Amino acid sequence: MKRVCVLVLFALSLVVGLAMPTVSYAAVNLNVRDYGATGNGSTNDTTAINNAITAANAATGGGIVRFPAGTYKSANSIHMKSNVTLQLDSGATIVGSSADNYDAAESNPNDNYQDYGHSHFHDAMIWGNNLTNIGFVGSGTIDGGGNLITGNPKSGEADKIISLTRCDGLTVSGIKLRRGGHFAMLINDCKNVTSDHLTIDTASDRDGWNVISTTNVTITNANIAANDDALVFKSDYALGAKLPNGNVTVTDSHLSAKCCNALMFGSETCGDFTGYHFQHIDITGAQKSGLGMVSMDGANISDVHYRDITMTGVRSPIMQKIGTRKRCGNNPGVGHISNITYDNITATGVSPSFSPTLWGESGGNRISGVTFTNVNITVPGGNGTMGTGVPSNDPKDYNPKSIGTRPAFGWYVHNANNIRFVNSSVRFASNDGRPAVIANGASALTFDHFVAQRGSNSPNDLNFQSVTGYCVRASTNTGGGALRISATGSSQSCVDNVDGRQ
Repeated sequence: MKRVCVLVLFALSLVVGLAMPTVSYAAVNLNVRDYGATGNGSTNDTTAINNAITAANAATGGGIVRFPAGTYKSANSIHMKSNVTLQLDSGATIVGSSADNYDAAESNPNDNYQDYGHSHFHDAMIWGNNLTNIGFVGSGTIDGGGNLITGNPKSGEADKIISLTRCDGLTVSGIKLRRGGHFAMLINDCKNVTSDHLTIDTASDRDGWNVISTTNVTITNANIAANDDALVFKSDYALGAKLPNGNVTVTDSHLSAKCCNALMFGSETCGDFTGYHFQHIDITGAQKSGLGMVSMDGANISDVHYRDITMTGVRSPIMQKIGTRKRCGNNPGVGHISNITYDNITATGVSPSFSPTLWGESGGNRISGVTFTNVNITVPGGNGTMGTGVPSNDPKDYNPKSIGTRPAFGWYVHNANNIRFVNSSVRFASNDGRPAVIANGASALTFDHFVAQRGSNSPNDLNFQSVTGYCVRASTNTGGGALRISATGSSQSCVDNVDGRQ
């Protein structure tokens, strides 16, 4: 009958010019138990899972492979295929194995350009390459079971839960990933990615989600607790090309990272990044950067916007750095960071050494066009007075510790142009003898309605060294008094480059 109706509509379309409707076929829904899976937690269910995936892929329109409640042991690699969605019902868990029978890491002639874990994709619980329209949905869990490797795996060992390359159309919704080894999820050269209510718990091992060389991404309501980086955007040379990144939105999410970075760009930064929006994000811990951004391998990072973000327990609340590692196979130069905004950011830091930092390179590789609006940061403080010279820097290291103890308790700005602080503040928890802000090698630096706490022994509040065109407007200390300014080799200019105000 359905076929007759379609034929009638087709005939009418020829006669009267009606638009022919699109005929779609519903995906089949396959129960993995019908393919031999036991869900008893001890039997190896990998063959049954792969058979169900193959059947779903072969069906017209693809299919859903459903996992009813139970524990499905996966002692071998699960091979994802196009037009297949894995649906994990409540109480369903796919769990890894210590049997060391996972697929071996494939060879990669580009190994030298990134860490081993980024260079190999088949040594995973679940992997796929060149896939379209795939998904991981439901309310169940995929758990490495403590059996995945956090370092470089030997033959048969896996170091990640989900590994996807060259995918188009990925949906991740509702599920939980835990104990992922090196990565809970790693995707490279993908596009059109949607994630909602994803939970990742890798606090006992390493990374949460690495989004590498990927475009058109929407992540909402993520809850990621990692030991290493929680949610990180990278671009490497693992696939033998410098690839684009961008058009990314992350909203309404919670992130934490025990040892490392909560929300991060890099360190692998080979291809350019543009068009990122982060909003309504809560960060509760990061022993490196809360909001970190580095260009180490020649990438241009631009058009990135942070809004309505709260951070507590972060060692370096905000850090931007341009480095010269140049670990990319396309003979990269030195990168750039530009057109970055931070709006409505509140942060509490936990390290007196790693003050919020903007660190550019010299010449044409300075950081440029960064605006902080309603950005209020409280740092631990507690340091005494110290020299105000430029601290040491390892240009091949991206970590906050690669720059020595900052001589400012608040903002340290080095080699940066067109930087604006508007309705923002910096305070300390314990009295500190350093200036609130030190800037050197900068130009067009504006403080508009800026509040800085004053240390009882600090020599000044704002210390400008070789700054061309600084402007301090309507800014005070926390007691309402005028800020003390030191301006060695610097010039003042209160012509606002943005709106022309005096």
